Amino acid sequence: MRFYCTDDTVDLEQYPYHVRDVHISDPFILADPKSRCYYTYVQFADTERFPDVETDKEHGVFYVLESKDLIHWSKPQICFRQNNFWADKDYWAPEVHIWKGRYYLFSSFRADGHYRKCQCLVSDSPKGPFEPIRQEAVTPDGWQSLDGTLYVDRSGKPWMVFCHEWLQVGDGQICAIPMSDDLGEAIGDPVILFRASDGKWNAKGAKEGGYVTDGPFLHRLPGGKLIMLWSSFTEKGAYAVGYATSRFGDILGPWDQESEPLYALDGGHAMLFYTFGGQLMMACHCPNDHPKKRILLFEMEEDKNGLHVVNEVTGNWFHAAGGPAKGWVYKQPCVEIPSFAKDPRG
Repeated sequence: MRFYCTDDTVDLEQYPYHVRDVHISDPFILADPKSRCYYTYVQFADTERFPDVETDKEHGVFYVLESKDLIHWSKPQICFRQNNFWADKDYWAPEVHIWKGRYYLFSSFRADGHYRKCQCLVSDSPKGPFEPIRQEAVTPDGWQSLDGTLYVDRSGKPWMVFCHEWLQVGDGQICAIPMSDDLGEAIGDPVILFRASDGKWNAKGAKEGGYVTDGPFLHRLPGGKLIMLWSSFTEKGAYAVGYATSRFGDILGPWDQESEPLYALDGGHAMLFYTFGGQLMMACHCPNDHPKKRILLFEMEEDKNGLHVVNEVTGNWFHAAGGPAKGWVYKQPCVEIPSFAKDPRG
């Protein structure tokens, strides 16, 4: 018996933004146990749909969206404003993690003439306002970095896992660096965990050459295996999600790559979370064409050996899948009511 997310199950004044309309890149979904709400974060607002939304053209900003059911979302609300912060560009791939009772926003940032770097902002609420912990980045000086995420090791110590960009090094890297307890600075040297060319399913991602790494995300399977989702491009040019497994179950690996991607129909930069109903979900964006990017939500199956897709619930793939499926998609968007195997409201 599936749960159907119909419009009459929600307050459409509070949650007017349907998942099929949410323009988003690199979606990260926080299931907040305190508010029993879901939150996702964007660096731009749909001002055509919401002309009254607050904007700030003078500063870099992040917006937050809230949902009760993963389908109906609130209008964008500013949760971070640059003010005296050092960076005003490349506010990419924001994700929020709960650490020791507070909310930490990981993202990349850049200013004119500077490399892109990753660091953290902090708030006492998932809605912000977020503030910088430091002005200095966590990722190393002299490195062009992006897509920082949190990993907590078996001893309870935090790490930032991030990408060292292919534009600087040719063969993109997934790296990790140990962090201070307040997540404000690095307390050790970076470690290269693997390179994009180690993948078995990905290909050079640009006409000029170069192997791309995007969007690392760590997850421990029920049997204890540690896996890492990451994204790149297939030989057919589609953006895709694959994963690697740590041979000894912790961040330093070594990392063994799966031979086939989880999803290769022009969707990527994925993460995993559990709904309030206990269902493991994967979120990513599709297609990899910025004006058309929307959330895909997959019901997932996990066991001690691996991870598998069960079903995609938003319908956003229906007309936007790419790669080998490009010739099979429909011209019109899906109009079926989204449904879940388990009620996401819990």
